[in-house]
Amino acid sequence: MALRVTFVAAARSSALLAERFEDDRPLDQAGWDEVQRAAGDLLPLAAAELRYCSPTPRSRATGDALGYAPLVQLALRDCDMGRWRGFTLGEAMAREPAAVDAWLADPRSTPHGGESLLAFISRVGGWLDTRPLEDGCRIVAVAEPSVIRAALVYALKAPPSTYWNLDVRPLSTTTLTGRGGRWNLRFEGSAAQASRT
Repeated sequence: MALRVTFVAAARSSALLAERFEDDRPLDQAGWDEVQRAAGDLLPLAAAELRYCSPTPRSRATGDALGYAPLVQLALRDCDMGRWRGFTLGEAMAREPAAVDAWLADPRSTPHGGESLLAFISRVGGWLDTRPLEDGCRIVAVAEPSVIRAALVYALKAPPSTYWNLDVRPLSTTTLTGRGGRWNLRFEGSAAQASRT
């Protein structure tokens, strides 16, 4: 039995350099415009038997705008960043440079008082592994890019440091196929689609 889980990265709520830890801002106008442009390619995913989203406003709004009517999944929330919540990486670095360095170097560290990167990856992976197992079941989940990166690290059984080397763009899709503990990354799309990005 195999599942097909397609993650859709939430549309943006800010410019890349202004992204904040545990960002709970709604979609900005550029984000809404991106959803409208991508809708034609992403609307078919609404046919999935199960549709989920992260609890952030932008994930919910992205899912709703695409017609998914997704169910919020708390396990798909962003990493708990403790006292750094709402900061950009630059702001956290300016205030606590040694703590940020420790956090980036050790996936078990929690200098911010929140959740470690390793715990975050395990939480998202636990959600992935507990999806209902029905052969051929299709699932779509709209989530923050950080959640998708965590899912990929978990599914590929990659070292946690791989998390920092994955780039998940707004409204991109990533598909995993398999079942609990045995996942494969599936690349899809045509050369025409790739040339538009």
